[in-house]
Amino acid sequence: MIETKGKAGSHFPLFSVLILRSPLKIATFNVNSIRSRLDTVLAWLSRHQPDVLCLQETKVQDLDFPSRPIINAGYQVIFRGEKSYNGVALISKTKPTDIRFGLDDGAEPDETRLVAAKVGSWVIVNTYVPQGRDIEHAMYQCKLKWFQRLHSWFSRHFTPKTPLVWVGDLNIAPEARDIHNAEEQANHVCYHQAARQAFADVVAWGFVDVFRKHHPESGQYSYFDYRTPNAVKRKMGWRVDHILATPVLAAKSTDAFIDLEPRLGPSPSDHTVMVADFKV
Repeated sequence: MIETKGKAGSHFPLFSVLILRSPLKIATFNVNSIRSRLDTVLAWLSRHQPDVLCLQETKVQDLDFPSRPIINAGYQVIFRGEKSYNGVALISKTKPTDIRFGLDDGAEPDETRLVAAKVGSWVIVNTYVPQGRDIEHAMYQCKLKWFQRLHSWFSRHFTPKTPLVWVGDLNIAPEARDIHNAEEQANHVCYHQAARQAFADVVAWGFVDVFRKHHPESGQYSYFDYRTPNAVKRKMGWRVDHILATPVLAAKSTDAFIDLEPRLGPSPSDHTVMVADFKV
């Protein structure tokens, strides 16, 4: 097992040898409790054999993270979590290096919302962005600030030429086509104009929406509210989970898709898995 200790403030070397199969498969999944969804995760790993699977909202303190079954399945895993809330993990076939957690700007680092590491020569950044609660709530301002802090973090440690993939539950539906009923959601914290602009500012730093490269159509969603009966079958969802990459890697992307099967299975998360393939 790889321990959850990273070197604060360390910088990633730019080059190393990537020894992975082709294509490289990277996936993201808000599990809404890794212990509740462990069987789903293990089954998905076995069936799809991704090179990297990033998890959000693991909702477990590090001492209780179920790492052994993941290791027994042939994967490495790094994680940082807390009881009942937040939590991120990065599962990979090869040993990740240059591991770090949280934002390092002197404010609250929010280590349970960001894990970054190198897998081969690629930097993988997995984030769980604050949801915001309500546009009048203090947590919404925290969300807007969090995107600003993340933008600065990318600028401090990388450039748009870095081979970098940014994934996670970003709690943003960037456009009307990312929500089944966008006309009713103008004041929702995941679609409010200020939140979408904050996200767009980070994307403008140097990212390409890999999913949208392959799927410009509407009606593709990764989150379906538990409170909406038969939400998946009725296509009543949101695309708030994302896989983005710097241009050098986005150009290598060959496919992307949302796998609805985990959301339709027993005891599902309210999110499902998003996947992108890259040629290497």
